[in-house]
Amino acid sequence: MTQHVSPPRGDTPKVSPFKEHAPWRTLAARADVRTLSLLGVLVALIVIGGITKPDEFLDTRNLQLVLTQASVIGVVTVGMTFVITSGGIDLSVGAIVALSSVWATTVATQEYGFAGVLFTAVLVGVGCGLVNGLLIAYGGMVPFIATLAMLASARGLALQITDGKTQIVTIDGILKLGERDSYVLGIPPLVLVFAVVTVIGWLILNRTTFGRRTVAVGGNAEAARLAGIDVRRQRLYLYLLSGLCCGIAAFLLIILSGSGQNTNGNLYELDAIAAAIIGGTLLSGGRGTITGSVLGVLIFTTITNIFALNNLQSDVQQIAKGAIIVAAVLVQRRTASTT
Repeated sequence: MTQHVSPPRGDTPKVSPFKEHAPWRTLAARADVRTLSLLGVLVALIVIGGITKPDEFLDTRNLQLVLTQASVIGVVTVGMTFVITSGGIDLSVGAIVALSSVWATTVATQEYGFAGVLFTAVLVGVGCGLVNGLLIAYGGMVPFIATLAMLASARGLALQITDGKTQIVTIDGILKLGERDSYVLGIPPLVLVFAVVTVIGWLILNRTTFGRRTVAVGGNAEAARLAGIDVRRQRLYLYLLSGLCCGIAAFLLIILSGSGQNTNGNLYELDAIAAAIIGGTLLSGGRGTITGSVLGVLIFTTITNIFALNNLQSDVQQIAKGAIIVAAVLVQRRTASTT
């Protein structure tokens, strides 16, 4: 009769909880280092601004202006972060912002008041995102080409609507939101909207199935498909989200400028992509960080403000931005090669 002998307990291999989660701990540690590095850069810029123009840069109104300007492009960047995380790209965000802002400020639209302008801006943004998503997800078009076509079309339509003229907002409810009397504890309403969009975006990307599917599609679309994820539908939703963010940003820009112009959102696509990249979102997809993207927006907006206060030419500012983008991409490649 065969007797079953249990192996001694000491011979049973045990998996260390630390080793089991080592990859995740490593990624978390890198994310923390990246975030701290971005915070360090932002603090350094604030110190530079305080040294070069202490009275103007550190003035409360100037700091409020920096945050307000960051809010518009920041909302766009949140949507862009999702798209890039999925392995896509959206070159049309600036043009969508322009089209949404001018469509929402026509005389006919303003007759419907505050709600009409807001609804139109968001609806146009989502509509453009829907077209992008359908062309890319179900039409099989490359994101670069599809969104480039949308960029040209939206800019052209915005110019046609305005006939090259500025459309002035006459609705008191919208204009008052841009005044200091509407600030909440010294915080402009636009900044509060940006904060809400950032928090919601962070929760969706990091705490929901939608966020996990976005990362999975960006990491390996075929593997995601085999795992049961509807990749095409996911990509459609992501461009809808990007369009929604553009519509919200357009409304914020209407509040900030009190008008709608076909030149609104100029180069927003480059600023949003750059902010996401230096924030740690992989251009190849598979990794995204809302916190890093927001810090990237604040860094670029602070640089712009410092250059303006010191009367430095815009071409020098663009060179500085370009150098930062190149450095961020090189760091990403080095990090990816050592992973």
